[in-house]
Amino acid sequence: MIDDETDRAAGPASPDDDRVHAFLAEHADRLVAQLAEWVRIPSVAGSDRDTALVQSANWLAGALRDLGFPRVEVWKAGDSPAVFAEWISSPAAPTVLVYSHHDVRAVKGQNWSETEPFEPVVRGGRMYGRGTSDAKGQILAHLWGLRAHLASRPAPAVNLRFLVEGEEELGSPSLAALLEEKREELAADVVVFSDTLLWREDHPAICTSVRGMISASIEVRGPRKDIHSGAASGSAPNPALELARLLGSLVDEEGRIALPGFYDDVPPPLEERRRELAALPFDEEDWLTRSHTRSVGGEPGWTVLERLWLRPSTEVISMIAGDPIGATRAAIPAVASADISVRTVPGQRGERVAEQIRRWVDDGLPDRVEYTVAVAEETAQQPYETPAGPAVAALDRAMRRGFRTPWVGRMGNAGGGPAELLARTLDAPVVFFGTGLIEDDWHDSDESVRLATLADGAATLAFLWEELRAAIRG
Repeated sequence: MIDDETDRAAGPASPDDDRVHAFLAEHADRLVAQLAEWVRIPSVAGSDRDTALVQSANWLAGALRDLGFPRVEVWKAGDSPAVFAEWISSPAAPTVLVYSHHDVRAVKGQNWSETEPFEPVVRGGRMYGRGTSDAKGQILAHLWGLRAHLASRPAPAVNLRFLVEGEEELGSPSLAALLEEKREELAADVVVFSDTLLWREDHPAICTSVRGMISASIEVRGPRKDIHSGAASGSAPNPALELARLLGSLVDEEGRIALPGFYDDVPPPLEERRRELAALPFDEEDWLTRSHTRSVGGEPGWTVLERLWLRPSTEVISMIAGDPIGATRAAIPAVASADISVRTVPGQRGERVAEQIRRWVDDGLPDRVEYTVAVAEETAQQPYETPAGPAVAALDRAMRRGFRTPWVGRMGNAGGGPAELLARTLDAPVVFFGTGLIEDDWHDSDESVRLATLADGAATLAFLWEELRAAIRG
């Protein structure tokens, strides 16, 4: 059962807390060296370098064995390897499943200025390299947090299971089948999901919600082949123009998503949740600097943090037509295509949004062009909210100790992940803890991780297992 205790005030640091922080400071160079070694393995999701994903999985499996896990296995999940580890310290202890991923996003090396993507370097308290923050750094925080935890005890305070998949950056297409197949081996009282952001290093906050995600690809076809604009201009259908008109209608003049019926399933957020977000320190210039954005926009009537974490959104991810590279041929393109991403909130379902996208395309494109729309329902992710309770309170206490702060806020995650799938399949609540920051530049060039944040995250995880054991009674 889960205890009803929900909070206790953070007092002065205890000798145990000091020992954990001192242990991590003493071994900081080893953590950095391990992370650099792992980042050098280019485990790009969906790439033709399958061997790199296997090498990455085997690297992690070795690190988990070295840490003391009695059972470590590499499982096949679709075309990618997932790493499973288990340490049962006591049949009476609660069981925690840690979820994360070791695959990384594709890179455009020519856009990187700090280093080559898979040649990590440390500068100004940060390590640069693909995967340093998303999410190899987050996994290393777990490993070193557990080392610090075990420095004063022979076994973890809870039973631990790890599942680190290799397809998250593709939308986790094989995860549902893997969870069904391995349901008993992955059973847990609570899931700790480590693939999220913090608010700020000096103002840590617990993520208690993630948005869902569904994506679609649209292809519009005009002439039967690229045709000289001087020969057919004015009479030929231009797919780039028609696609641009369609995309321009995706958001209305008021900043609201114009998919038919889109807001029918969007409930108003609780006022308590809005107050939680309002309590976070927010400065627009600080946000623009850290997020590398030029201006603030979006749905009127909502703050920036509410737009990020409480409201749905949509983005055009890519557009291509004609001659985007090299000399132009002055031709009307035969094909134009675009990818869009829709972020959903609790109340919305991916299958309903998929139908709304199809209807919007059907209504918005004229008969004089042909088109296809492919909605990726198989990789759609549903939104998820962590239920209030002792597990969140335990994480709150651990973060106060780990970040040495008297107050920990509440936030959301603008992106998604398979949290709802994990919670539904394993019938366990999901709590989120990640060590990323918005300025870490996930999915972009010069991705990096702040090493001090990684250390404080590791300390948090060292404390979390004893806090969860106190909160969850077997």
